[in-house]
Amino acid sequence: MRVVVVGATGNVGTSVLAALRDEARVESVLGVARRLPGLSLPKVEWATADIVSDDLVAIFRGTDAVVHLAWQIQPSRDQRQLERVNVDGSARVFRAAADAGVPSLVYASSVGAYSPGPKDRRVDESWPANGITSSFYSRHKAAVEKLLDRFEREHPQVRVVRLRPGLIFKREAASGIRRLFAGPFLPSPLLHPTLLRVMPDLPRLRFQAVHSLDVGEAYRLAIVSDERGAFNIAAEPVLDPATLARIFDARTIELPTRAARMVVDAAYRLRLQPTPPGWLDLALAVPLLDWSRARDRLGWRPRFGADQALLELIEGLRKREGVETPPLASDTGGPLRVRELLTGVGGRDR
Repeated sequence: MRVVVVGATGNVGTSVLAALRDEARVESVLGVARRLPGLSLPKVEWATADIVSDDLVAIFRGTDAVVHLAWQIQPSRDQRQLERVNVDGSARVFRAAADAGVPSLVYASSVGAYSPGPKDRRVDESWPANGITSSFYSRHKAAVEKLLDRFEREHPQVRVVRLRPGLIFKREAASGIRRLFAGPFLPSPLLHPTLLRVMPDLPRLRFQAVHSLDVGEAYRLAIVSDERGAFNIAAEPVLDPATLARIFDARTIELPTRAARMVVDAAYRLRLQPTPPGWLDLALAVPLLDWSRARDRLGWRPRFGADQALLELIEGLRKREGVETPPLASDTGGPLRVRELLTGVGGRDR
């Protein structure tokens, strides 16, 4: 098999490449990104392309499977740019896959595509995927799911798989995650488990996480299988305030949702951090995932617990860890994170 991974240099993309390295059925992989990485991997070639403007048909022709991971979270203050990449760019990837005669398309959806749902039970893949209206990320994920619905009707010969994971963490993605969600003012040395002594206890603060390498394995299984459709991907335990307090040996403090949202919104408006309050709305609204279909149909099981993945991320943030790709490298923000400051917190993507 020949596999093309679009958006191969990010948190999930690097894990997909790692999972495909030892897959005997995959003979070659083409990693596609806007900027070439300084990373050499077995079986992997690299190509540069912008999904918004470049010819993708030529890149996809002769490919057995296309994995579409490309997505922008920043610049959060330029909604038109994000929609051009996330929604219009995804539509171009799908059309190009059909035009190139690619038999399998695997797309990176998310728990964020789901409509508001329960926190006291798990939902399967039939739960409505209409998103959370106050979150641009969720709106875009839901919009692309609808594009895929139409694509499947128009191109039934293409096997389409959608993976819907919870939050995705790994140590090596820490620098990239910090730039996207925390910004340049986060004091990395203070992010030590022994210093995280207080956990906010918000109503409905219950979420799921999964290690990036386990997500990469889910993509490998989806690529080499004959399965179609959506698959929830998550690990145990569910991360709620009590569990977080246990992990960090901290105590919980009740915090009203309105107050928490006001703090996040104020910090965003003052450009102290790049995450708009829609991300908090998303975390509190999306349902908990039942991932038994991935277990039963793909044979997928997480090797890492959600708590392990979170602790890895915290350690990676503290040590400023990264990978030699533009989205993940620890030095992408420049000396003293000056490049992040010059482009504006949540401003332009670099």
